Amino acid sequence: MDRARDAIGDAAELYVDANGAYTRKQAIRVMANAADLEVCWFEEPVSSDDLDGLRAVSESVYADVTAGEYGYDLSYFRRMCASGAVDCLQADASRCGGITDWLRVAAIAAGYGLGISAHCAPHLHLHAAAATPNLRHLEWFHDHARIEQMAFDGTAQPIGGVLRPDPDAPGRGFTLRATDIEKYRED
Repeated sequence: MDRARDAIGDAAELYVDANGAYTRKQAIRVMANAADLEVCWFEEPVSSDDLDGLRAVSESVYADVTAGEYGYDLSYFRRMCASGAVDCLQADASRCGGITDWLRVAAIAAGYGLGISAHCAPHLHLHAAAATPNLRHLEWFHDHARIEQMAFDGTAQPIGGVLRPDPDAPGRGFTLRATDIEKYRED
């Protein structure tokens, strides 16, 4: 984490994604050892299924604890919020039932006074995220963005850390590059 902080400088927020790799005590120790780095986002310090563990970490560290990217139904997100396990809820429309259910997840988070982070696939989430009052941020996951840019024309580009939907483009603002992706087709 020291190298990450050195690379981004003091002005940028430092986010850490543990991908559920730590035990509760390990996660707390890691963040205690990194206290001088001012990590403000701790994604999945323990398994997202360990709601008691997420809550214990959240209560013990400075960083906001977040999870939920693997959730696929509304009851999962409701349980996570009701347990007090996270400071911000994550959801991925490609996993949780599409844009309609992603908006429902955002409403559940808002009902608990939480923000929501649109996880992965930034172009998929862009328009819905722009219309979501409790949006914390839209994750720019490079692998997903790269694939979206390979498959579609009209994808948005971040400028100064901000993505803006094209107000003149219909729908999500992009069109399929059918000939470019034909080579990936499976029959």
